[in-house]
Amino acid sequence: MSPVSKSAAAIAAARAEGRPALICYLPAGFPDVQGTIDAAVAMAENGADIIEVGIPYSDPVMDGSVIQAATVQSLAQGFKVAQVFDIVKGITERCDATVMIMTYWNPVLRMGVDEFSRRLAEAGGAGLITPDLVPDEAAEWFEASDKYGLDRVFLVAPSSTEARMKATVDASRGFVYCVSVMGVTGARAEVSDAAAAVVAAAHAAGAENACVGLGVSQRKHVEEIGAYSDGVIVGTALVAALRDGGVDAVAKLTAELSGRAVNA
Repeated sequence: MSPVSKSAAAIAAARAEGRPALICYLPAGFPDVQGTIDAAVAMAENGADIIEVGIPYSDPVMDGSVIQAATVQSLAQGFKVAQVFDIVKGITERCDATVMIMTYWNPVLRMGVDEFSRRLAEAGGAGLITPDLVPDEAAEWFEASDKYGLDRVFLVAPSSTEARMKATVDASRGFVYCVSVMGVTGARAEVSDAAAAVVAAAHAAGAENACVGLGVSQRKHVEEIGAYSDGVIVGTALVAALRDGGVDAVAKLTAELSGRAVNA
């Protein structure tokens, strides 16, 4: 019997309210550890259903300049991978949001897949989003995620073949992360028209929840993507808000994205 998925439950709760789930990203340790926790809680209090905490990485192949600069700052301040569990615990102790870690696979391997998974579960985390891990190479992660009841979110893209899409959907638990543009992350004025096609392909392959990331920065994007997807992922715009205006700016933007009044 599969573990109960915390992220699927969060998406289902949003769906019951007639809206897509709002999934908000922050890099761990930016502007510092406590700042990450405070910003994430502000997101949760202003409409975020799922919080993605990204582990800073020295070679972030998928990240655009805003997120890269934030992760460089975090690493320069001495951020250590183990601190991500303090962040997850700090968030889950203060709010009800579902908290996922987004990470390249190497930091998990270096700690040990079982050890990383156990500590994430103990901190109250829901699972991992793994941009550079493919299901074919994830046997150890399958075992650990089942053992500790964690969600595993893999990525699909406009370039995914039908066979790859099916394999990825089957391997995922919680949701499938649909990359809507080829290239690095970053806020854009318009959402790629490839997004709807990727979501449709994921649903056709059996995905219960297909969520779209890369390029979302405004409420109109959330409404546009929410018409066909199960969740909308926002990263760069929120990181820029935190950089420029602190936690208050993150709260304001999250409220705007979710269509709510600001909960200060």
